[in-house]
Amino acid sequence: RVMSSPWCRCLETARLAFGPPEVWTALSNLFDRQQNRTEQVGQMQAFIGGLRRSGIVVLVSHGSTISALTGINPEPAEMVVATPQGGTKFTVAGRLAVR
Repeated sequence: RVMSSPWCRCLETARLAFGPPEVWTALSNLFDRQQNRTEQVGQMQAFIGGLRRSGIVVLVSHGSTISALTGINPEPAEMVVATPQGGTKFTVAGRLAVR
């Protein structure tokens, strides 16, 4: 399953790297849009925390959004890997950088 921010750069990245994405507005850029932070982070926490531990879900988003969710400021093209823990909880399992 591939989900993407509706912004064109994310949609293109998702499509080229993983296949056709589902658009999810909770993944939208939070840069200069902090009024949306609480709602979007809450939606992402509930989604990620509630995933089953088997299988892979790819979320394509923006640095500001990933930072708000995880506290990590990813480099361009870097991936943050999360493991669901149930409810709204997850742990950051690691980071993958494209070299």
